[in-house]
Order: sequence, then structure tokens, then C-alpha cells
Amino acid sequence: MSPSPTNTRPPPDKLLVDIAEYVTNVEIESGPAHESARLCLMDALACALLALEYPACTRLLGPIVTDTVVPRGVPVPGTSFRLDPVQAAFNIGCMIRWLDFNDTWLAAEWGHPSDNLGAILATADFVSRRRLAEDRAPLTLADVYSAMIKAYEIQGVLALENSFNRVGLDHVILVKVASTAVATGLLGGDKTQIINAVSNAWIDGHSLRTYRHAPNTGPRKSWAAGDATSRALWLALMAMKDEPGYPSALSAPTWGFNDVLFKGEPLRLARPFGSYVIEHILFKVSFPAEFHAQTAVECAFQLHSEVKDRLDDIDKIMLTTQEAGLRIIDKTGPLQNPADRDHCLQYMVAVGLLFGELNADHYEDVVAADPRIDQLREKMVVVEDPQYSRDYLDPDKRAIANAIQIRFQDGSSSEKIEVYYPLGHPRRRTEARPALQQKFADSLVRRFSDKKCQQLLKLFEDPERLQATAVNDFMDSLVNK
Repeated sequence: MSPSPTNTRPPPDKLLVDIAEYVTNVEIESGPAHESARLCLMDALACALLALEYPACTRLLGPIVTDTVVPRGVPVPGTSFRLDPVQAAFNIGCMIRWLDFNDTWLAAEWGHPSDNLGAILATADFVSRRRLAEDRAPLTLADVYSAMIKAYEIQGVLALENSFNRVGLDHVILVKVASTAVATGLLGGDKTQIINAVSNAWIDGHSLRTYRHAPNTGPRKSWAAGDATSRALWLALMAMKDEPGYPSALSAPTWGFNDVLFKGEPLRLARPFGSYVIEHILFKVSFPAEFHAQTAVECAFQLHSEVKDRLDDIDKIMLTTQEAGLRIIDKTGPLQNPADRDHCLQYMVAVGLLFGELNADHYEDVVAADPRIDQLREKMVVVEDPQYSRDYLDPDKRAIANAIQIRFQDGSSSEKIEVYYPLGHPRRRTEARPALQQKFADSLVRRFSDKKCQQLLKLFEDPERLQATAVNDFMDSLVNK
């Protein structure tokens, strides 16, 4: 007979401890990290406010039960809703992610670290209002920055060498883990409570990538992050009620995350937690598109004037991309909805070639009905350049390269247009900064009066005043009465 398994609890898995110690003990002193946090917050709010233009998003917002009133409720930016913190986290996370326009991190896994702001803003506002009710000082945006930097780092460092997509899991698993950790910290949780909360996040039910891939691509990919970040806050609140954790949630033989969902492989940390990720974050500056296609769309814009009047003369459109782009967004056949289209490399390139621009409206049915788009898609040939794939994973480059060349029926060809680094890449940060500020300004005018727009723009132009602003006052300033 084999011996009975021991029921002695092991010490917590090292990764759980590393995350908890990082959240509780590390002070972020990097100036570039705090400046990046300011830009990331500004950009995420812009994405959230722009999403309110789309009924497919707004129908999901508000309380679960209509007309629910929550004392000291968390404001949802750009709306009149004040919700319980968990539902507010869903609303904010859903809005930020809806248009596929928010910041991005690409490695063995990819994702959108600003997704964590659903939990961060909701938790910080909730804690601030509770403190004020107890005659204590509220949290400030400096606390939000610290939580952002740490959430970005946890999600991004775990993504460097651990590919969840290759085992069919969606990248929002890392939003859930990172948001759980920092939300528990914002709530005042100690190291043990953070370990308990994060262990529950790892053993939670996890989203499959079904809704991101043909033939099932659909709008769940736009609210999956809201779901993850709100679930994270729920787990954090449970931990604050002293709900116990599971110390070998990752490593337990047979039943742990590694054996059940990661083919028995341990999760690896490529580098210690610091502020690397937020300092190297990628922004979607000028147009909403799945990030592996950003440089391809820039190439298409450059070719627009050359091909717009020669569409019938095109024989082939050669698209050269990285392995990740080939695997994720190379898509032929019918496209069913906007979520399907903004994850189709060929569709995005066709729009860029036709119109010389790309915005969220181009994914809607009215534009998609233009027969020229599918005609161009049918002429596209997508291939991988192995060097692009190597440079994509190179930590000194993190390139997201694409190239396009048009071949015409008379045997002539366009120049091969190649872009290695998109506008939102750290290597082009100086060029991108004014465009990010304009993106924010454009989003404000859609929701607020001229006076409020100017107040918010001036606040973001004063980094010291912004960091010192109480979270509840900041969130109140974003209410659309």
C-alpha cells in the first residue's frame, strides 16, 4: 500500500510570498515610474470615456439591480452611477478595455495592465470615503500610482516567461492576480491576508481564450477584464474578513494550479519585482487596434495615398508579421461583429489602406459593409519573418514589427514599408506624449463642460498637485451629472 498523503500544511508557495512582500514592503521611488503612472491613468480614463459613445458598452454599466442606492458609492467616470465597489470595478474595467485602446504589455504572455485600474480606483475611492466617515485622511493619487506600478509589475513580470495562452487560458488571469494583490493592500491587508487573497485568485475559475479566437470572437473580450478586476476586489474583501488561503495553491501535486492548468510546469519570474513594466509600457496612441497589428496599420497609412485610386490594380498585398501576430490575428472568412474585426490583421490593414485612418467606428457594421474591405482582405498573404519574432521577445528591443508591400497586376510593386516600433513604444515616447494628451482632451469634450475639461486638463498638467489630490475628490470630478 502506498502511504497516505500528509495533511501537514506546507509554507506558502514562494511566488505568493514574493507578491505579498512586494506589495507590503517595497516603496517605489522611481521618477520615471511615477510619470508613466500619470500617463497611464490619463490614457485609461480617455479610453473609458470614449467607450461611453458605444451602446454595446453602456448597456452593461450601472448596478446589477436597477435603481440600487449605495451610500458612499464609488463614482463611475463619465456617468452618474455610484455603485458598490465590486460592481464599480466591473464598470470601470469594462469601460477602459472596451475599445481595445488601452495600454499593452507583450511578452510570452500579453495583456493590458491598465485593466487593473478597475479594482484600483474602486478600492481607493471606497477606502477614502470610509476613512472620511471615520474622520481620517483619504488616500491620494500617490497611493493610486503606487498600486498601479505594482499591479503593472506583477502582471507584466509574470507575463515575461509564462505563456498562459499556450495552455488556453486568457491573459486576464494575470489581471485577477495583480488586482487581488494590490486591492488587498489598499484595503489595509497585511502580508498574510495578501497571501491568502492571491492564493484564492490562483485557484479561482479562469477564463478560456475562446472568445478571442475564430470562430467564436465576441464582445466578452471587451468585458473580461472588468470581470477579472471586479472578482479580484471581491477576493480581496473576502481576505479582509479573514477568509483563509491555500499555501500550496500553485505547487500542490495533482490539485495545484501548476499540475492542473500549466502542464506541471512551475511559474517563473524572469526578474525581481520593481518598476520595469510601467516604465516600458506600450500605448495605443492614435487608433484602437490589437497591438500586434499597430505597426501594420502604420504601414497601411503610409501606403494609402499610393493605392487609394488603384484598388482594382492590386494583385497581392504581402503582409509580414511576427509569430504572435500570425497566431492571434491572422484571420480569413466572415467577421461577425466589431470584436471580431478589431482582432483581424487583414481587416485593420484594409481599412488603413482604404481610408488612411482607423477609429472605433470603422469596426461597426456600417463601415464593414463596404465591399472593398473584403476584396482587399482576399488579396492579402500573411507570412512570418523569423527575425521579427526574435526581436519581439528580445528584452532589449521588444519590437512589434510588421511590413506591407503591394504588388500590382502590371508587375510593379510599391516600396516595402516596414515599421519596427509603434508610436506607443517607449522608443517613441517623446513623439507620443503630445498625441496621448490630445487623446485625453478629445475624450473629455465628449462628456464634460468646457470648464470641467479645462480643470481636468490643468490638473493632469500639474503632476505634484495631481498626486496630492484625494482620491474621492478626483473621482467626484469625473462624475457626469
